[in-house]
Formats: sequence, structure tokens, C-alpha cells
Amino acid sequence: MPQKKQPDIIHRWKDNPIITLSDLPFPALDICNAGAVKFRGVYLLLVTIENFSGQKSLYIAKSKNGLCFEVDKKPFMEPSEDEPYKKYEKISVMDARITPFEGAYFVTYVAESSYGYRIGLARTHDFKSITRIGLISAVDTKGGTLFSEKINGRYARLERPWSGGRIWISYSDDLVYWGDSKVLISPRPGYWDTSRVGDTAPPIRLKDGRWLVIYYGIKDTCSGPLFRIGALILDPDDPAKVIARTNVPILSPRKDYERIGDIPNLIFSCGALVEQDRFLLYYGAAKSCICLGTTTIDKIEKECTESKGGF
Repeated sequence: MPQKKQPDIIHRWKDNPIITLSDLPFPALDICNAGAVKFRGVYLLLVTIENFSGQKSLYIAKSKNGLCFEVDKKPFMEPSEDEPYKKYEKISVMDARITPFEGAYFVTYVAESSYGYRIGLARTHDFKSITRIGLISAVDTKGGTLFSEKINGRYARLERPWSGGRIWISYSDDLVYWGDSKVLISPRPGYWDTSRVGDTAPPIRLKDGRWLVIYYGIKDTCSGPLFRIGALILDPDDPAKVIARTNVPILSPRKDYERIGDIPNLIFSCGALVEQDRFLLYYGAAKSCICLGTTTIDKIEKECTESKGGF
């Protein structure tokens, strides 16, 4: 009998979700989205957790095998009490992405206040303390991911301004002031990402030098937004140039924990890891939980390159 074809090239771990509200060592209102890194042989997630006051902070979760995680009791990073950060982080610090770079670990995060959203940037060497570098975006920029190498002598990042629903790429000489912004991709009418797109985990440098970007796409429906995951391949020397883009999603909400919750039909990632050719995607899902999906880099590349047009 022929083997049944899987609907997604990213396969869910059989014991998903890997972290739920009941796994936390304290009561909380919500858990979502996790940046990921392997630090000194330990899998480490920076998880967004919302307390009963509605404030979100970042907590460290650790695992020896990447499957079974233990969440710290105290936040690793919470809204600052010091200006100028206090004013713009009063509601939340959330949606962390972790980029190993220049001998340290850079954390981009979303700062939320009554004034809107901004990207914050911080740096840690040991995941015991963290130093803020700055609030590095204009107002109402909801996501930001740092490249792990300089591009032509400059730092580079992806970002998703609130208006337009597009992903942009920007550059900086000092990590604080950013510009030379270019549109990377836009929503595509008639495709699965027809309403909005946004960056997820930091870009991954492939063996041949090209950049792999995992992104989320949204299609607005009569039942609300439908979140799915796709991929891009970018030029190695000029990552503003898109070489390939998936015409179909590589992960879609299908399980109950992805379809039913505070935000239905939700898959949203801030963290991914590559171990040899194995690709691990850590993602938040509708039912206030963190999940794991796995595939290979080869399968993602193949899906990108076999998609024709529609950049």
C-alpha cells in the first residue's frame, strides 16, 4: 500500500504541545511565541508569557533534548522601569528572536505600550543578564529579525511595519539607526498569503551562501485570520533580492490546538534551529501553547525552487 502523503512538509512532534499553561511553575493568562537557540549544548527558548494583569514578559525555558522543557519561575526580561524604555514597554516585551552574532546573542523583541509597537534590541552573553541597546524602529513596527552576519559591511534586519502587511529589509552601521529600507515581499492576491505577511525566525545562511527565511502569511476569512507558514530564499550578496518563494504553505493549522483558542487558526513562529540538515521550528499555537515541527532543509529548498513566479 503506498504511503499516505503528508499535507505539510513540516511534521508535528507526536507529543505536541511541548509547553502549555499547565506546564508553567506559576499561574498565567497566556503563553505564546518563542525565540530559540542552542546555548552550550542546551536548547533554550525565550517564551512570551502574559500575567493576570495583562503584561507580557520573556521567560527562559531549557531542555536537554529540545522536546521536554522546564520554564524558569522568574522572567528573564520584563518591561523596564528605566526611561526611555519604561514609556514604550509599559504593556509588554514579547515575541523575542535570538540571533548569535559577534560572540554574543542579540535579542530583538516587540515593545508594546499605549503608544503602539516598536522593535527593541538587547544583547546577552550568558542568558543570565541582558543589556538593552535601544528601541530601533519607528512606531508601529510589529516584528524584527536580525541577520547573523553583516551584509556588505552593514548590519541587516527584516521588519514588518503595521501598515501595508509587508516584510521590509533595512540596514544599519551601528545597530541603533536603521535605513536604506527596501520592500522584500508583499501579500499576494489569490495565494495563501493574500492579506498580510511577516517575519518569523532570524534568516538562516544555507551551505551555498543563500539565505533561507521562514515567514508567516495571513488570509482573512469570514471566520477571522488564517495564519500559515511559508519560506523564501534570498540572494547571498543582496538579500533584498528574492530568488524563490513558496506558492503553498509549508505548515498550516490542522490540529485542534492550532485551530481552537484565543486566536483561532494560529501558527506563529519566532524561533528555528538547524542541526546538520534537520530543521526544527518552534511555534506558538491557538491554544496558549508552544509546539515543535520538524523537516529537512532540503525539503524546504525544494518547495521554494519548485514554486514558479509569484515573488
